[in-house]
Amino acid sequence: FSLVVLRDNILYFLSPTEIKNSENLDYSKKIRVGGMVKTGSVSINNNEINFIITDLSNEIFVTFKGTVPNLFSEGKGVVAEGKLKDKKFFIAKRILAKHDENYMPPSAEKILNKDAK
Repeated sequence: FSLVVLRDNILYFLSPTEIKNSENLDYSKKIRVGGMVKTGSVSINNNEINFIITDLSNEIFVTFKGTVPNLFSEGKGVVAEGKLKDKKFFIAKRILAKHDENYMPPSAEKILNKDAK
């Protein structure tokens, strides 16, 4: 029983590239999308913030209503929790910013390390 509960509460963490390449996305499930906040992409209108998460290969547009963490800023690591509208648009219900300013999502780090070789 506890494994079923645990499985049902797992939130998958995907990069924009993983979303783009995925064939079997369940748009009804809550997921987490991680990457970097693209520089120049943040716009705030009243209580709504829009921005782009990038993994340096692909991007996804994110919209969020609410207050973002103090550490949220362009060029920094971020994880958005919510649901996909489609492969290019994500509706976030929660925004998580990493404390370490050197944080980089593993998927982006892999891409950078692969490109550096």
